[in-house]
Amino acid sequence: MKKNHFLAYAVILVAIACRAPQPVAVAVPPPPPTIYADWQQRISQQNADAVIYQHTSAEIHRLYEQCYELARLRLNVNLQHPHTLPPAVIVDIDETVLDNSPYQMTNTATGRTYTQANWNEWTFMASAKALPGSLEFLRYAASKGCEVFYISNRSMAEKNATVKNLHELEFPNADDAHVMCMDTESDKTKRRATVSANHFVALLVGDQLRDFDERFKDRSTDFGKPTIATLRDTLRDYFILLPNPMYGTWLDAVSGKTDSLKVSRKAEFFEHNHY
Repeated sequence: MKKNHFLAYAVILVAIACRAPQPVAVAVPPPPPTIYADWQQRISQQNADAVIYQHTSAEIHRLYEQCYELARLRLNVNLQHPHTLPPAVIVDIDETVLDNSPYQMTNTATGRTYTQANWNEWTFMASAKALPGSLEFLRYAASKGCEVFYISNRSMAEKNATVKNLHELEFPNADDAHVMCMDTESDKTKRRATVSANHFVALLVGDQLRDFDERFKDRSTDFGKPTIATLRDTLRDYFILLPNPMYGTWLDAVSGKTDSLKVSRKAEFFEHNHY
């Protein structure tokens, strides 16, 4: 019996040794992203925390809800003011009613920076989601008799896709007449004036102070803060400012708008302002 046991054990060992080796699962890395210049990758990574905050945080979600709750209160008050023209609400689009943080996430993930081409790639998809509170507020404004105008610095080439995106989300007045894209200049003053010529503008909403007044483009004195003091009363009553830590005039004031210079300009800014 012992001999038979030994032989059986030996046969098992030989079988194990002769068995063809099993393939080992190896994780296949994703294809390498397009190689961008070092300064593009550095700028993209510098923006990473801001993008994560905007895309993911419960804090941003609540901030948008809170801003639109305040918008409803301000609108109710302003509609009580005497007016003969039909009321309207003016809103920006990007980071005001539509969430473009997936585009920014893609930039950070691939180490690229904004270009008109890669931005169009995103906007032509017409798949941006509504930001918290935006749809509910604008439907409420419409129920109060307000026309909604969307004044955006998206290009005219993006207009059809933008209207489609807003319409599919069921935003009020999401049509060609009410979506006012940039034609020749980023200054929105003339487009706001076009609306106010035939409407009582009861409220404006945006993620940049320039969505209220183009004077905020000038950040040469204390980054534009004195202009807030100048316009404090009208800002309080007629403008709701939404959070956007990812991009804007506030960042251009520090880094400039030329990508190849942004890294060095930010480094200089930190050098001059650390304690």
